[in-house]
Amino acid sequence: GPRVWFDAVVKNPVQRTQTRRHTTTEKDLHTSLFKNPIVQRLWLERQKAKQQDSPSVINNKGSTPSMSRVEVPYPFSSDALLSETYKNPWGQIRMGKMLEDLDALAGNIAFFHTNSAHTPGDDFPVIVTASVDRIRLRRQPAVDTDQHLVGQVSWTGRSSMEIKMTCSENNGSEFSEWLEAYVTYVTLDPHTKRPIAVPTIEPETPEEQIEFDNGTKRANFKKQMRKHQQSHRKVAAGETDDVGSQVEELAHQLLDEASPLLNLPSLADPHDILMNQTGMQTAEIAQPQTQNLHKRIFGGFLMRRAAELAFATTYVFAGARPVFLEVDQVSFTKPVDVGDLLQFQSRVLYTDKGSREDCVAGDVERMQDVWLVHVEVETWVTVPEEAKSQVSNQFNFTFAVAREESKDSGKPDHPIRRILPNNIDQARRMASRMIADEEQRRIDTETALDEAPAK
Repeated sequence: GPRVWFDAVVKNPVQRTQTRRHTTTEKDLHTSLFKNPIVQRLWLERQKAKQQDSPSVINNKGSTPSMSRVEVPYPFSSDALLSETYKNPWGQIRMGKMLEDLDALAGNIAFFHTNSAHTPGDDFPVIVTASVDRIRLRRQPAVDTDQHLVGQVSWTGRSSMEIKMTCSENNGSEFSEWLEAYVTYVTLDPHTKRPIAVPTIEPETPEEQIEFDNGTKRANFKKQMRKHQQSHRKVAAGETDDVGSQVEELAHQLLDEASPLLNLPSLADPHDILMNQTGMQTAEIAQPQTQNLHKRIFGGFLMRRAAELAFATTYVFAGARPVFLEVDQVSFTKPVDVGDLLQFQSRVLYTDKGSREDCVAGDVERMQDVWLVHVEVETWVTVPEEAKSQVSNQFNFTFAVAREESKDSGKPDHPIRRILPNNIDQARRMASRMIADEEQRRIDTETALDEAPAK
């Protein structure tokens, strides 16, 4: 399939030559100008494609994954302004900005893929982000080195599609991958708002087939996740299943372990802490400058805000600067509108031991312990006039924290504490996340075995 570079995104996957009903308004163009340079350009390309609205050259019987491929270069080494835009206070890439770019790129890929079955003159289908399944870092990249972001459709179901994206450092002679992301979209009828079929993909290469098969596994994994999230409601209703039983058993075990901290705090283990004591919160009004092309608040903006709060929560909890590792299972429950009062609430769900490979920043030789800190962030839409709040998004972040040895004692200062729940609801949240993470590790192991070259 065609390899389409950033300046030619609009040409992928079809040529469009005819301008019809849809036009790009001046307001639409102004909306994109408030975003970072990559998001701005991606949105403008999508708007141009809508404006041209011409017949597709791809039939709806299926296309190859590579036909949906879009590539975005980041010339950091030659563009100082662009590099400065993505730099954090420690001279590394600001992950919140990358989360916005990933959301915008995935939206473009999904749009061009669904447009392959679009009839000129009809209204375009509505493309909705169902979930950000996983964004994982393999290592920390350099902000002064050219980067290369690429994505394509990796799996299709009946009305949903999975987008896989990777980002690599361009070292001149080779690309070194450091980020991997998966996002799922659902296509809706523009009038009924009900799911409609998406064009299927037909893998061409062994690698594409492996990715497609793994996409099926990930789809099944998400179904299991939904069971995890619904398990406590099933138990409350007197229903049981294997997943619900696992969650409930672990939740009660965690609550039992919290009993000394809840009832006899002066005698409890000083290395334990209740979940309520780890929380942080921010609030803001959703401004028109943060809206997307559908006049809703940009999902990438919500991810960035949540990631920055999760980072701060981990920093305060651990007493050391954390390293972003991944975000999992971002749910989009309710759209956010301009003018909504947003509350971002965070809490540390649990901690566990990591490895030096999880934390590549700093003087590794002085790192005695590396811990993983799992943080949950919820976005609430609050309506003060009605005394009502509703969850719009839920994010699960994982950070690595390296414990440096004290020069005096030779041991890490401020050891990472174990999180324990305040109540059964928190215990179920912890248990669901722990079981889901364990399942994800199992899938990672199977995937690595599938992708390993045969001996």
